[in-house]
Amino acid sequence: MDPYLAQLRRDVGSRLLLLPGAQVLAIDAGDRILFQRSRDTGLWELPAGGAEPGDSFRGTAAREFAEETGLVVSEEDLVPFASVSRADVHTLTYPNGDRVQCFALCFETRTWTGTLRPAADEVLESGFFVSPPGPLHPPTELVLCLHTAYQRTGLFQAH
Repeated sequence: MDPYLAQLRRDVGSRLLLLPGAQVLAIDAGDRILFQRSRDTGLWELPAGGAEPGDSFRGTAAREFAEETGLVVSEEDLVPFASVSRADVHTLTYPNGDRVQCFALCFETRTWTGTLRPAADEVLESGFFVSPPGPLHPPTELVLCLHTAYQRTGLFQAH
């Protein structure tokens, strides 16, 4: 948990927090998507996380992507394709009881550097897959649908 969120949790406990964040859909040269299996839930998801004070959406996406995957993406190589904010899909309860409603900007990237090294404290395993490797985190299912609509129409998707 980042220091900002940890401080908020000390102040408000597990009460619902509204949390801006970002996620990254990374696609390799073989059109495979990077998925990671969450240590919290055991479900497969995209690299994502919450903003810290002073962050932009692109900055949040690049930082979280690097922290969770070991890969480095330039902010300029992040293409926004969707936003997600619906409470029925993006309100999350963590194993410790903390609750957040996320408002996330979703980015696509096809360019990064480094070697895939999942963050052991957050990720059980990760890899590039042609199809999702197993049970998906519900917001990830939505983001994949939004990305398909974006590819089909070229229009930014808001949900």
